[in-house]
Amino acid sequence: MNIHEKYISRCLQIATNALGNARPNPMVGCVIVHNQIIIGEGYTSAYGYNHAEVNAINSVKDKSILKEATIYVTLEPCSHFGKTPPCSDLIIKHKIPNVVIGTIDTHSKVAGRGIKKLKNAGCEVIVGILENECQAHHKRFFTFHNKKRPYIILKWAQTSDGFISPEKTAKRAPVWITNPYSRQLVHKWRAEEHAILAGNKTVIEDNPKLTTRDWSGKDPIRILIDLSGKIPEDSSIIDKTVKTIVITSENHKKQSSDTLVYETINSRSDVVQKICNILHKKEIQSVIIEGGSYTIQSFIDANLWDEARVFTGINTFSKGIKAPILKAKSIFQKKIITDTLKIYQND
Repeated sequence: MNIHEKYISRCLQIATNALGNARPNPMVGCVIVHNQIIIGEGYTSAYGYNHAEVNAINSVKDKSILKEATIYVTLEPCSHFGKTPPCSDLIIKHKIPNVVIGTIDTHSKVAGRGIKKLKNAGCEVIVGILENECQAHHKRFFTFHNKKRPYIILKWAQTSDGFISPEKTAKRAPVWITNPYSRQLVHKWRAEEHAILAGNKTVIEDNPKLTTRDWSGKDPIRILIDLSGKIPEDSSIIDKTVKTIVITSENHKKQSSDTLVYETINSRSDVVQKICNILHKKEIQSVIIEGGSYTIQSFIDANLWDEARVFTGINTFSKGIKAPILKAKSIFQKKIITDTLKIYQND
């Protein structure tokens, strides 16, 4: 690892502090170095507040040495006015001579303009340090702007004999396949993503809350697919405690409120793509698809997914609803006490 990679690696490390809070901005990490010593660090604040570069510059006590420093950043500094002024202008204002960037920002509002502005001001700019790692880190932001849909994470738990749920349940409640540690990890994931989606069969049978009650963090926006308007009125997912979007058909649309929004689609074809279009329109950058099996398989069959996180528990059902079929190789595997977690990527 060379010296530039060392500091970009640190940028990536601190940038994860912005996960779940920075959106719709990218979760950028920034480090400022003088004579091989880190003198400032920062990551993206909540939307409407400081970007990573601003926080890093503000953290430097002696601003006079900035004109001899190097600023490292995971993503090209912005060049346009939004909720805050352009970060490239701030770098130029403080006469920071060297700028090292992980990856170009492909968002149409930036797309090389920040780099061009810095170079025109006389800055020495290096681009493409740990580029693949930086692009992977900013996957939610890039997917949303480049593919015009959220970053899609499939998540399910299956028994050791390949079932996602039993054939019938005695009461309207979840049947747990995984252990409490895996379930807490899922709630952590929920706090990190923008939204969570389930189909009406899951809601009818399990009555899930789809919140982060087992983890400290913001509840994701809840998305419910209820094309036939079948879910009971007392379902937890429409209790209006968390913002919820119900995707239904023209015949079943109801009155929307601030926390319960109804969106209609024509359900005769391309349902998954239409759902993605709605989520993009609502500016949702990432979504966890939590089921059930039919809903998850629909996203797999439409090839509209980016990542899959699959738990396998030790118990068996013998019969029931089969788990989704995913023809991909896992890129990661981990034991969580009695459970096995495998992660897949859609290449």
